[in-house]
Amino acid sequence: MLETSARLLRLLSLLQAHREWSGADLADRLGVTPRTVRRDVDRLRELGYPVNASPGTGGGYQLGVGAQLPPLLLDDEEAVAVAVGLRAAAGQGVEGIGETSVRALAKLEQVLPHRLRRQVGALNAFTVPMMRSPRSPVDASVLVELAHACRDSERLRFEYRDHAGATTRRTVEPHRLVCTEHRWYLVAWDVDRADWRTFRADRITPRPPHGPRFSPRPAPAEDLAAYVSAGVSTRTYAAQAIVRLKLPMAEAAQVVGPSDGVLEPIDDRSCLLRTGAASLEVLVIHVLLMGVDFEVIEPAELTEYIRRARDRFSRALGEGPSVDAEVDRAVATGDGSAARP
Repeated sequence: MLETSARLLRLLSLLQAHREWSGADLADRLGVTPRTVRRDVDRLRELGYPVNASPGTGGGYQLGVGAQLPPLLLDDEEAVAVAVGLRAAAGQGVEGIGETSVRALAKLEQVLPHRLRRQVGALNAFTVPMMRSPRSPVDASVLVELAHACRDSERLRFEYRDHAGATTRRTVEPHRLVCTEHRWYLVAWDVDRADWRTFRADRITPRPPHGPRFSPRPAPAEDLAAYVSAGVSTRTYAAQAIVRLKLPMAEAAQVVGPSDGVLEPIDDRSCLLRTGAASLEVLVIHVLLMGVDFEVIEPAELTEYIRRARDRFSRALGEGPSVDAEVDRAVATGDGSAARP
């Protein structure tokens, strides 16, 4: 009896994790015969879980939407409360919580009866949260749709708005959603461009129907969080730089976000920052605003832009050129007298 109960829970978990399974695949995963799978599916139906079955070689089992909420140890009010809470957590982009919330919300909404979905929609539509919001809020329903496409290995079609406001149509093979404190990103293989791309979720407008299914490709990187961070903070910009921050990496991570650059450890007192911006002038401000002492590793041209900024700040404060600036000019002109006290 315990073995059968454990197998039923495992079967239910598989049905929740994927949109559709063939009987043979489920039998292989569970280590039983297809006949046992059919009996276990019947037991789940008796417990109230709406398991749909389609015949034929392309058919299989799918967890569907029922007339009543399956027995998840939640009553209707609790189910609505959980769904609203998950939507709020997903929309706020809280690091470490948002991605988990979307996965849980996708599972819950898959079996949530239509009458309860209406309640959840009403609560979200007419509730104004007074909370710290992310820079780019994303509709939770869009995140759920993206998560489903990733889970089901189903091609995704959408309109994408770039930073200039131009819109393009995209067809992609979605791989993963990556969440930071402020934004959501979709990592996907762009079918038309035959390359991996990173898309900001708040700029995506899904255009179903989606499909067909595809065989997932190997990920573009082992560490997808670092891959996305490098893409949005460095690779996308014309001007790039590497600076040494005079701060331990653990402390630097408190002030340098994933969209600011990629950190690499050096020793217990410093770390490297790889970052980018539209120009070297903007890079100077970008690095200065981090409020951390630093040293330029590359490019060498960035040092000259920092000198110009320093002199400009000095003039703005009415202090005139700094002594260091005079020394720099003396070295450039060969006038060593300016360097003497």
